[in-house]
Amino acid sequence: MGDDERFDYMYKFISKGTYVEGDLANNLTLLEEGDLYVAKFSGDGSADGLHDGTGEWLPLVVDGQSTVEGMTLEEVPVFTRLAADKVGPTKMDRPEDVEVNLVNGRVYAALTNNSRAHPGPARRGQSPRQQQARPVPEITPSSGDHTVTGFDWKLVLVCGDPDDPETYFNGYDKSRVSPISCPDNVSFDKTGNLWIATDGNALGHCDGMYLMPLEGEHKGHLQQFLSVPAFSECCGPLVEWDDRVVFAAIQHPGEETGASTTNVLSRFPYRGQHAAPACGHHGLAGGEGRSRQGVEQGREQEHGQGFEQGQGQEHGHDRSLSDRQQPGGPSATSLAGGPPLVTR
Repeated sequence: MGDDERFDYMYKFISKGTYVEGDLANNLTLLEEGDLYVAKFSGDGSADGLHDGTGEWLPLVVDGQSTVEGMTLEEVPVFTRLAADKVGPTKMDRPEDVEVNLVNGRVYAALTNNSRAHPGPARRGQSPRQQQARPVPEITPSSGDHTVTGFDWKLVLVCGDPDDPETYFNGYDKSRVSPISCPDNVSFDKTGNLWIATDGNALGHCDGMYLMPLEGEHKGHLQQFLSVPAFSECCGPLVEWDDRVVFAAIQHPGEETGASTTNVLSRFPYRGQHAAPACGHHGLAGGEGRSRQGVEQGREQEHGQGFEQGQGQEHGHDRSLSDRQQPGGPSATSLAGGPPLVTR
């Protein structure tokens, strides 16, 4: 599970029960009792050309007991962020979506962006726009068992402009891939290919949906599949019907600072007398989570580790502020407005 906020965490819940095919009564109880963990990633940076390391799932609740000092079993599932803060997991860049690839058994996460990340040794010289482009990690459980606490990880994708030396496409030739930033959701087809939807493109392009093989000669060959309308994000994706149909959810077209009923920035899905804005340059954007009240306002500013820096790079961690920036992006006049396949 991912907590879609800057400098928050990835979690794992292991149910005490077991899924039984066709037994709805049993399966509806699977989230009622189990063990809860939060992820800590260790690595040595990317100086060796590899984006990888090991990790550990730190316990928060085990066998019906809190393992967090000073917090009860009742408090941990309610104030989970505060509980996780106490055990020292890795602070991450908005891990919005975490999914299991049923073909290879590995876990993939979409880390959308982080407008508050401070440049570290590997990021000095990068503009804020470059720092909005975040990675997709792949997690492989030790011994192939998702119930154990150890795992290996690597980045299969470091998003951004392929001309940026910090970007990485699972070893594929970067002159042949599509630019991408702000990965938001991931999914898989029946052969295990990775599908990615984006939110808040920071490269001056439309948000969209992308396809990247994880195995074979085309491993890492990221290709744009579609673009979405002006100032919207692409959600999903969902691949169904024996890979013959791909579903995409188009959220909030035209949502941008200054938009109103008299200043319409997108008319999707309707056709009106006024065309939507043309694709072009735009400022930094991307949903940053919604405002929270109460206990979140009491989480004081901290410093923690950023995911891409492994263990050792400090980042500012402001627990009290979680305002939401308006997503933006250049436009496509319709889902069909972008090419079905875009390579560089």
